[in-house]
Amino acid sequence: MKFSVLASGSTGNSFFIESKNSKLLVDAGLSGKQIEKLLEEVGVNAADLDAILITHEHSDHIKGVGVLARRYQLPIYANSKTWEQLERQLGQIAEDQRLIMEVGETVEFGNIKVESYGLSHDAAEPMGFCFYEGEAKVSLTTDLGYVSQRIKDTVRDSDAYIFESNHDVEMLRMGSYPWNTKRRILSDVGHLSNDAAGEALGDILAGKGETVYLAHLSKENNMTELARLTVKNILEEYGFYEGEDIHLMDTSPVHPTAVQEIVRKGSGMTGNNGK
Repeated sequence: MKFSVLASGSTGNSFFIESKNSKLLVDAGLSGKQIEKLLEEVGVNAADLDAILITHEHSDHIKGVGVLARRYQLPIYANSKTWEQLERQLGQIAEDQRLIMEVGETVEFGNIKVESYGLSHDAAEPMGFCFYEGEAKVSLTTDLGYVSQRIKDTVRDSDAYIFESNHDVEMLRMGSYPWNTKRRILSDVGHLSNDAAGEALGDILAGKGETVYLAHLSKENNMTELARLTVKNILEEYGFYEGEDIHLMDTSPVHPTAVQEIVRKGSGMTGNNGK
């Protein structure tokens, strides 16, 4: 499998993953034109996509979904409760493009197997995904207020983790957001702090060279360097050291990560520009 975090942050999110015979887009929280451009940057033509998978209905995850689905006749996969919210947000979508993938269901796209799992977030029924090809595994875990033991067990043993590290708690508390917004972000249906991300990863990782992409950073209440340092320090308390046991990677709201390819189970990642 090869993948790229096309965009990640409070302004828009999208994730691309492919195998030899399938290309999937997860969320499209930027305009259709922006998503097309980001795909081009990693050597992918949007016309070659096979499907769009939706984690939940918030605008920073679905802004460009309707445009892309209509332009390229792409099937959209979401669970029933999410579809109830999407109906009035995506515009006209042909009936045969509206497909159901419920929480806990596994769907195969060519030789990529996709397992969905539930998250705790203030959306209708938010989902994360685990992607499998052979023994390789990549997990996507963002937009959640806390990491349950069930989630830890589901994503464990991944070769790569795209994992939320949304905010620094003190920056959020001292920032300009209204209290109701702060309370929502800090709640069990909000977003993971840097500290919460580090502690959850400490429980999940095996220290066998896994790659962790710190994702969905808040523009107002976090900094890339702070997120990385906080998670790094916590993981060291768990006995995991950057560059030896694990590899921490940054994501961006405007630039895709370099295409990464899983070589084999537990061996980490090798770079590939995808072109």
